[in-house]
Amino acid sequence: MYDSTDSNVLTTVDSPQKKSVALTFDDGPSKVLPQILDVLQAENIPAAFFWQSRLLHRKRPWERVLSEGHQIGTHSMKHRNLTALSYEEQYQDIANSIKSIEDITGQKVKYFRPPFGQFNNDTILAAKALNITPVMWKISSMDWELKCDPQQIITNVIENLEEGAIILLHELQQTLDVLPELIEEIRAKGYHFTRI
Repeated sequence: MYDSTDSNVLTTVDSPQKKSVALTFDDGPSKVLPQILDVLQAENIPAAFFWQSRLLHRKRPWERVLSEGHQIGTHSMKHRNLTALSYEEQYQDIANSIKSIEDITGQKVKYFRPPFGQFNNDTILAAKALNITPVMWKISSMDWELKCDPQQIITNVIENLEEGAIILLHELQQTLDVLPELIEEIRAKGYHFTRI
């Protein structure tokens, strides 16, 4: 579980539909993105993807991401810990990442997730200056640590479900492997899926 007392940072979503959660995927676009999109399409579920812009090029399936109703946010240029950088360096990193994504997709970037979930006051000020909303999470699946125990990804999410939770996932093989079951388990608890 994670929560932020900073009112500038999203950790939950507001939805007119009760018992809603939002799926978010970090660190793409990766080689498993097409299969993740296949699962989401089959289940008719929207998601938000936070991409490192250095990994995005025109041949990645970004058009499919947008055409199927998903959102693309920035996860910085190179996934550096922003808190180790000055305000100017943070601003430039985020600004360059936004420009790179917008130049390729033609879509305005509205959301930003700081690498490692690390941010400070300069990060918030840079985000405000760039008119983007920092998005954290309420539930971390810890999927990046669970290559050898992907079932624990499901347990980590299901045991912490709550109204409006933003769920942190990554574009990883182990996450893809359990994604259909994770979705089924979330629905079995009476939850619906919404956009951030």
